[in-house]
Amino acid sequence: MQRRDFLKGAGALAAAGALAACGGKEAPQVAGTAAAKPRETIKWKMVTTWPKNFPGLGTSANKLAELITEMSGGRIEVTVYGAGELVPAFQTFDAVSEGTAELGHGAAYYWKGKSEAAQFFTTVPFGFNAQEMNGWLYYGGGMELWAELYDQFGLIPAAAGNSGVQMGGWFNKEINSLKDLEGLKMRIPGLGGEVLKRAGGTPVNLPGGELFTALQSGTIDATEWVGPYNDLAFGFYKVAKYYYYPGWHEPGTTLEAIINKKAFEALPEDLQSIVMNACKVINQDMLAEYTARNNSALSTLVEKHNVDLRPFPDDVLVKLKALSEEVVAEVAAKDAFSTRVYDSVKKFRKQVQAWHDVSEKAYYRAREL
Repeated sequence: MQRRDFLKGAGALAAAGALAACGGKEAPQVAGTAAAKPRETIKWKMVTTWPKNFPGLGTSANKLAELITEMSGGRIEVTVYGAGELVPAFQTFDAVSEGTAELGHGAAYYWKGKSEAAQFFTTVPFGFNAQEMNGWLYYGGGMELWAELYDQFGLIPAAAGNSGVQMGGWFNKEINSLKDLEGLKMRIPGLGGEVLKRAGGTPVNLPGGELFTALQSGTIDATEWVGPYNDLAFGFYKVAKYYYYPGWHEPGTTLEAIINKKAFEALPEDLQSIVMNACKVINQDMLAEYTARNNSALSTLVEKHNVDLRPFPDDVLVKLKALSEEVVAEVAAKDAFSTRVYDSVKKFRKQVQAWHDVSEKAYYRAREL
């Protein structure tokens, strides 16, 4: 603003104020100083597949809601409902699609009943780690495919968290060979569950809030969840003896924000940008939190609670990898869209593996010298 313009405006305001103070008629409105209209607050509901306030997963949903509200200056207020508060955990997708809630937080592999391809947007056994998954989504065509898939349900997806490499799970029997997985009832979702089934086990899909009781009662023989930070909070060490690693089935699990498309498109462009960028912030924040907290929790599990921490035998992992390749290829062949997604995954995997051979992988090897 030029100095003369500022002085001109200031003089006009002073004159208007003097007239009002002297009991004159209502002070004239000066351009740019009209009384602001009452600000409309847009109220959104967020439903999640996680227990309310659960560390890492539930708290990240809370952070996303808080961040949207904060970044919008209160123009959007998001109220979070944990699993079972407004709708059951596995009705999150439908609730947002139908407009019961404007926003959801969960994981796409829970919705394989809607489309087999949904599973690829969470994780693939022996597939991308968190860094690679984000690369594929943001710069490898993944987000465009994900958006195309969800559009038919009136939804917009966004990556909104990543756990990094997970743990292999909690077992009440030793896993010394692939035969030990035969007949095993294990909570394991997505493509990992299909691999377990191929190995002779029985995959069970249960929400997190039911896992402790199911394991304690013998409804399931084993469970995976996320990793030490979450598993310590759930108290799995009280009902299972063996804790196996690595999480071959979930090497870089992407969590999602599910956005009702009509509600999103009703927002002005600046608020749309705020919602999408808040998701990106939480996507990175969750990974940072798990990276910072997992080892401390693992130490507590092993040193305080005497958990028997074990690696899967190499030959078991080799066989699981072979089964995974079969299962993923078969799932991808079930429909044309799944084939497109899998082709995109394979193309990006080839590129990123070549780079990581001389970067991440080479560095880890050097660090151990």
